[in-house]
Amino acid sequence: MKTAGGRRDFIQLEIHKLKRFLPVSQPVIGPKEIEYVTDAVKSGWVSSLGRYIEGFEQAFAAYCGTQYALAVSNGTTALHLALLAVGIKPGDEVIVPDLTFVATANAVAYTGATVVPVDIEAHSLCIDPGAISAAITPRTRAIIPVHLYGQPARMDAILALAAQHNLRVVEDAAEATGAEFNGRKVGSLGDCGIFSFYGNKIITSGEGGMLTTNSLELYEHAKLLRDHAMSPVKRYWHTHVGFNYRMTNLQAALGLAQLERIGEFLQSRRQIMQWYRDELENDRECRLNRTIEGAPSVCWMVCVEIDGLTYETRDSLLRELKAGGVDSRPYFYPVSDLPMYERADTPVAHEISPKGLNLPSYFDLTRADVTYICDALRAALVTIGLSRR
Repeated sequence: MKTAGGRRDFIQLEIHKLKRFLPVSQPVIGPKEIEYVTDAVKSGWVSSLGRYIEGFEQAFAAYCGTQYALAVSNGTTALHLALLAVGIKPGDEVIVPDLTFVATANAVAYTGATVVPVDIEAHSLCIDPGAISAAITPRTRAIIPVHLYGQPARMDAILALAAQHNLRVVEDAAEATGAEFNGRKVGSLGDCGIFSFYGNKIITSGEGGMLTTNSLELYEHAKLLRDHAMSPVKRYWHTHVGFNYRMTNLQAALGLAQLERIGEFLQSRRQIMQWYRDELENDRECRLNRTIEGAPSVCWMVCVEIDGLTYETRDSLLRELKAGGVDSRPYFYPVSDLPMYERADTPVAHEISPKGLNLPSYFDLTRADVTYICDALRAALVTIGLSRR
């Protein structure tokens, strides 16, 4: 039941606070995950060798429709390796969306290349192909489209630009495992794709990530760099400056078990998203995740945008929700606002960033939980003066 304010809302919020706290995200760990991880522990192969590493890589490549997958320590290291594999170096420019988690830009900075933030599309929150085109210079070497909050970017237009200008494309699919663009899985469309398996992602290995590609050359180069660039034929002989970006067998065991359940997880996300739409479809203050034709979101996060929010009032809204037992998180700040990167003219990203937040979307949410969350959101908007309900 939807309520607008007054004593009933107050009573509901107080009861819920006594009951439990609804986090933005939490993983689902079941018998299969426990079985696989226990098996890995008992095997004695607890570090970066063991059958679950290879099993997870092979299963993930098959799931994404790529020839190769490389398990790594997290999504950021996957992105760093992908950029090095495609040849990014100091003096190059790499185009990224201005609205993304900072890791996208940081991985570019690790290579010594210049981060070039460009604007996003309001309806998808993903990088704007028109803004990419305007930002290309003779130094541009790559584009990183980010499939933000689980929504695929317009890969057809991006790949066409890349082909026209001889640019590399590295898909940042950290938040979008299982998403598709025109029937193809993200991570299989560009030169490389990268994924994150942090604890709040669609599937988790605790920490961990994956690099996907159809290029044997890129795969072998990234694999070499992943393990200190040690020669595969001459032990302790190192041909490049490499990295310790390996995944452990324990993490891979957890990740493989999660991957085997991904259909269940994605269906749960779709159901939860529909519950939110049912609850908020008539609320003019709130706009939920939008999508683009041929590329439905996997709804990693429930996104709500509210006109009139500023960074200050959004912080007040987040505090009100938390006081009522509902966790939430703000949209990312534009990369170009961060002190280590240059300011960019990105009006859409700067307009949307302060008015967006993410609501709980984890797998065990019930319809009653979603109803409560939406009631709490309405009550909080009244409290901060953005609704007259």
